[in-house]
Amino acid sequence: MKSKISLYISIGLVLCGSACKKALDLKQQGVYTPDNYFRNETDAVTAVNGIYSLLEEEDYIGHAECTFDTPSDDYWRSGDHGEDEAIENLTYDASNAAIRYPYKWRYEEINRSTNCIVNIPKITSISTDIKNRSMGEAYFLRAFGYWRTMLIHGDAPIITDDDYAKQLFNVPKSPIEDVRKQIESDLLKAVDLLPESYTSADRGRVSKGTALGLLTKLYMYWEKLPEAIATGQKVISNAHYALAANYQDNFTRANENSTELLFSIQALQSVVQNDFTVYYIPRPWGGYGFSQPLQGLANEFEAKDPRKKATLLAVGDTIDIGLVATRKSIFTADLSATGFAFRKYAVFNPPNGTLDGGVDHTFAVPLMRSADIYLLVAEALIRTQGAGAGDVLINQIRRRASASLPPVSGAGMKELIHERRVELSGEGERHQDLMRWDKDKIVDIAAIYALPVSKAPIDQSKTVTFIRPKNYYFPLPQVEIDKSKGVLVQNPNF
Repeated sequence: MKSKISLYISIGLVLCGSACKKALDLKQQGVYTPDNYFRNETDAVTAVNGIYSLLEEEDYIGHAECTFDTPSDDYWRSGDHGEDEAIENLTYDASNAAIRYPYKWRYEEINRSTNCIVNIPKITSISTDIKNRSMGEAYFLRAFGYWRTMLIHGDAPIITDDDYAKQLFNVPKSPIEDVRKQIESDLLKAVDLLPESYTSADRGRVSKGTALGLLTKLYMYWEKLPEAIATGQKVISNAHYALAANYQDNFTRANENSTELLFSIQALQSVVQNDFTVYYIPRPWGGYGFSQPLQGLANEFEAKDPRKKATLLAVGDTIDIGLVATRKSIFTADLSATGFAFRKYAVFNPPNGTLDGGVDHTFAVPLMRSADIYLLVAEALIRTQGAGAGDVLINQIRRRASASLPPVSGAGMKELIHERRVELSGEGERHQDLMRWDKDKIVDIAAIYALPVSKAPIDQSKTVTFIRPKNYYFPLPQVEIDKSKGVLVQNPNF
């Protein structure tokens, strides 16, 4: 979401006459509905901007969706949310608040996107370029809402354009195969309609590369490996989506220009709080101290891999916390139960070191990077053509990290799994990666999660019991089941 793509709806009420005029005597000046709102190009752009604005919701992409990666062996959920602890330990039930919170926002995103898809074609006062772009954005953002729903819940309700026109929203679940087809259909339309890139005035909007990237991920989860290779290569071969020169450039304040950010939340911090920074930063520095990396993740990095320093704060490290009076602060053992925090999301605001709103600094939180697509294509090549077939792509990722890292040769899934873990740590991929590999018997997720993990320096431990097939998907929120009055059926085993 671009820094200037924030939806502002201003309602001006001009009070005329006596200062004592009662509020109840005010005459309503107008009401916007889908039937009378979409009049011109500006209305189309503003409506699409309203879809992007959902991405900064704390109970959606801002934080709640991150919770679904906490069972992984990369970090401890920390924090004081009991619902997060249940997600981490896989002891949740259908009434869990962390499951309930983001569900409504995904369908709000789907609803707003469909509103644009149905109504923008009716506008006559609009340029072809803006019309195509706006439709492409709406198709992508609807696909993204379904994508997140499919990953978390599996089978899910599909609200068709006809359902929307009839205001029919209480519909039964569709099988996951149909949800995948819906996502694919929307993404293919987005690929056709979206531009390859944007000028600075529209930087941060989703592009053709964004749609191709998510389509690649969809094909990997769908086990359509040849399609994933063909689609992903279109991202890899396009200079508009090239890897950033330095790994850490993707996580600095200047990263909004990075070609590697296929999809990101971009905003002004005086308007939108950067929840990623707030949740990951230790409490004494103004954050909440959630999702603390574990020693096992730290051990995964090779000795000469600078991604470790760019990703993790360890005891003894120094960091600029944005205070003019104290520009450097030392990360001490009391700041984390595990001895680590995520550095890649540590974006402070000089001169007063604030983390939240009130300052006119921009930020861009990566939601999908080209590096992810490089490694997915490398994986698909290994799985279809054998060990070594993904070496070129894996080595591009490793060389970008550091020329000191030795190149891989004849890399198989072991090497690929390692590379995805260190490259994408803390970006919400680990738990989902392990589950899809487990389904193909590439790893044993139950055995991995059964290993006790020490959260030194504090004497605590983390052991997660993974039950197949129950834990491959989370239940639908019980409140949604109840509201449907029998239309929605709960997922098996819940």
